[in-house]
Amino acid sequence: MVTTRAPEDAYTAQPFVPDRAAGLNDLREAAAGCRGCPLHRNATQTVFGAGDTAARVMLVGEQPGDQEDRRGKPFVGPAGKLLDKALAEAGIDPGEAYVTNAVKHFKFTQAEPRKRRIHKAPTLREMTACGPWLAAELALVEPELIVVLGATAGKALLGSSFRVTEARGTVLEREIHGRRERLVPTVHPSAVLRAEDREGAYRGLVADLKVAARELS
Repeated sequence: MVTTRAPEDAYTAQPFVPDRAAGLNDLREAAAGCRGCPLHRNATQTVFGAGDTAARVMLVGEQPGDQEDRRGKPFVGPAGKLLDKALAEAGIDPGEAYVTNAVKHFKFTQAEPRKRRIHKAPTLREMTACGPWLAAELALVEPELIVVLGATAGKALLGSSFRVTEARGTVLEREIHGRRERLVPTVHPSAVLRAEDREGAYRGLVADLKVAARELS
C-alpha cells in the first residue's frame, strides 16, 4: 500500500507561492490556500500582510492572534491598537506602513471547544515553513527598513540565536531572503500588554520605534 504524503508534511510554503505575483492580492489569494505546514488545520483562515505596498517600513510580528484569525487581518486586536499608538507617538504614520507576521496561521491550545483559545508560540520549523511568504512580501514591498516585533519574528528573520533583549533599539544590516536589509528590533506590543510595568514597557517600545523613525527621516 502506497501512503500519499500530505503537502503540510514537507513543512514549506514554497509550492503555494506564485512564481509571478502581479501584486499583493495575488499573494493573498494564493496564501489563502496554503497547506505548507499543519497549522492551517485548526486556524480559521490565513492572515496575510496588509498595508501600503509602497511603504518605506515593514513591520513583522509573530503570528495572528485570536481576533486576527477571526477577522482575517493582521494587528487588529489590542496589540495592534497599542502598536498604532506607539508608531504615531514615535513619528511613523501607521497608515503608511506594511504590517505582516512571520507565521500566517494562528497557533493555539484550547482545553474545550467553547473555551478561550490560548496563543502558543510557533516552532522554528513552522517559522521556516512560512518563510517563502515573507520572502515574497519583501520582494513586493522592498522596504527601506524592517521593524522586527519580538523574538519569534527576530528568529524567523535573523536565525535561532536572535535575542530581542540584546538587539532591541539598534540598527542591524543583514541579508534576508537574498536582499540586503536594515532592521530595527523591538519587543512585540503584546509583551507590553502583559508587562507588570506596562507604562515603562510602552515607553521602551516608543523609544525603539523612534530609532526606526530616525532611520527613515
